[in-house]
Amino acid sequence: MQKFFGLEVTGKLDSNTLEVMSKPRCGVSDISRYGHFRGKPKWKKSTVTYRITRYTRDLSQKEVDATISQAFKLYSDIIPLDFQQIHSGTADIIILFKGRNHGDFFPFDGPNGVLAHATSPGPGQGGDTHFDDDEKWTLSRKGFNLLLVAAHEFGHALGLDHSRDRTALMYPTYKYVETRGYKLPRDDRLGVQALYGGQYWGVRGEMTLPGYPKPITEFGFPTSVTKIDSAVHMARKGRTYFFVKDKYWR
Repeated sequence: MQKFFGLEVTGKLDSNTLEVMSKPRCGVSDISRYGHFRGKPKWKKSTVTYRITRYTRDLSQKEVDATISQAFKLYSDIIPLDFQQIHSGTADIIILFKGRNHGDFFPFDGPNGVLAHATSPGPGQGGDTHFDDDEKWTLSRKGFNLLLVAAHEFGHALGLDHSRDRTALMYPTYKYVETRGYKLPRDDRLGVQALYGGQYWGVRGEMTLPGYPKPITEFGFPTSVTKIDSAVHMARKGRTYFFVKDKYWR
């Protein structure tokens, strides 16, 4: 545990270790710098549905819907997945706010402590995301910011495990950061794009063409390529070269 959190490995419950253990956190166990669940499960569809079956009393239903949508958009902006809220029937991801015992084998522990948890992608309860409604959910730095916690949990629901990069959203303990204009940190982008790939856009002038963005794998790149470093178009030869680290495609 000390190694995971970047602490001096003493094997003892010293003050620094106790401080980390006492911080509010996600209920999913820890791993390493960006990681995936065993077997690298992921959604094998282009549209993932979600349904909120129980809301928190701390925010209006409209605020919760908008914030959950915003959290999913952090991912749909950078990977070829769309997320659609439904209000009846069976969804891929079930979301609820409830305290203590809430229908699974992992009861919450009351205020502070574990804030939420989510399962990895898959059928049945795969991807389901639960928030402890004994917490104070807010849209600010007071209490616990729903956007930040939801985006973290949806990382799990997409297949990301915890990261020991302290700047990552998937770091296991909660830390407030400014949410205005918030984008996923680099470690999280690399992690989720390693699972789902990146996207490319077709544009004309300042307009995005219909049907875009698309996954870059449709452009002929292998799934291992999640980011293009640079590109050069040679008009005379009618060729475009794409560079990724020490390799290129044309």
